[in-house]
Amino acid sequence: MAKNLEISLLLDFYGDMLTDKQREVIEYYYNDDLSLSEIADNQGITRQGVRDSIKRAEFQLLDMEERLGLARRFREMMDGLEQISSAAAQIKDYNDHFIYSHELEDNVKVILDLTQKLCE
Repeated sequence: MAKNLEISLLLDFYGDMLTDKQREVIEYYYNDDLSLSEIADNQGITRQGVRDSIKRAEFQLLDMEERLGLARRFREMMDGLEQISSAAAQIKDYNDHFIYSHELEDNVKVILDLTQKLCE
């Protein structure tokens, strides 16, 4: 299952760099959950041809990620935004219960609004 999610994410980042045929086949397999036989029927090729096309596309996607690292960087940024949001919420909670400062409250709101916007 984790491999399916990884390939789907890599398709989002690098799918346009595949040939049209490779992109169609791998999207059918990973995003539409079609079997090799179903894809072969749709594409008018053999089951083995579908499997070979999927393997080549997977290799290319993984190679592009290894070279460029866009999906890794995206995941790191999303994790960082979650940590920033969590820290801002803790600061807000501390401010509400112990020292209430309007300036601190406004700054926390700016941080939370920005992290929310960037996560969309």
